[in-house]
Amino acid sequence: MANWKTSDVPDQHGRTVLITGANSGLGLRSAHVLAARGARVLMACRNPERGRAAQRQVAADAAVEPELVELDLADLSSVRAGAALVRERTGDRLDVLMNNAGVMAPPRGTTADGFELQIGTNHLGHAALTWLLMPALRTRPGARVVTLSSIGHRGGSLDLADLSFHRRRYSPSRAYAQSKLANLLFSFELDRRARRAGLDLRSIAAHPGMSATELPMNSLHARSLPEPVTRAARFLNGLITQSPERGALPQLYAATSPEATSGSYYGPGGFAEISGYPARAKASAAAGNAETAARLWELTAELTGVPADPA
Repeated sequence: MANWKTSDVPDQHGRTVLITGANSGLGLRSAHVLAARGARVLMACRNPERGRAAQRQVAADAAVEPELVELDLADLSSVRAGAALVRERTGDRLDVLMNNAGVMAPPRGTTADGFELQIGTNHLGHAALTWLLMPALRTRPGARVVTLSSIGHRGGSLDLADLSFHRRRYSPSRAYAQSKLANLLFSFELDRRARRAGLDLRSIAAHPGMSATELPMNSLHARSLPEPVTRAARFLNGLITQSPERGALPQLYAATSPEATSGSYYGPGGFAEISGYPARAKASAAAGNAETAARLWELTAELTGVPADPA
């Protein structure tokens, strides 16, 4: 794995990949790399206009023409419609689902279904999408589900009785950390259940360290901060972060490397996992709690109304 880079991505011809949040940042970079290596890339985007612009960028270097799928993770009806479209287009053949999209520390908001925006988008939407696409993943040998977490998960705790902060005081950073912890718990539980069910499926988690994507800046813009503050934050963000090209390496490794193992977690291998080439990442003790993961799995099915798969 030492100094693994995009040139190490194996040939992807014959593989079909769905990437959420593929119109910017890590998702866009992943779409570029995988399409250039021959994958059929389905770019799941919330905003059709931005999605079409990103699609044109990826198509310029693609070996196979990328496709656009309109999908809003903050709306379960959109998730259901998007999953149905993907199954129809692919003929129930999907090799990689990259659960990449996310929101980070916005002011308090809710999804179309009434969930706190971050847990609803980052976890519930992706979990529902994964389960709805399991029939397409089951048909492909060695199919992979790659779920993006964050080093921020280490500061998170999970309140299964109050995921949407109805009782607790809302904190944007606490809600973000909770959602990223939920991503890891889900990824590890999917691995456990897939192995028990005898499925040829790899569930792998990854994180980008600190990367210069739109995510932190979108969070600041959502707060309507004064322009000097935003400008200073943009400058500091550029100083301490690595490029999206480098930040996308762990998820690309998880999606393509023959050595990436199910139930694993990958991130940058440098100091504090902030930057660097892909390496094994450190998950918090809370992320490894199998009992909590199982309870979250069942609660997620209850809240979304989507049957868990594997049951």
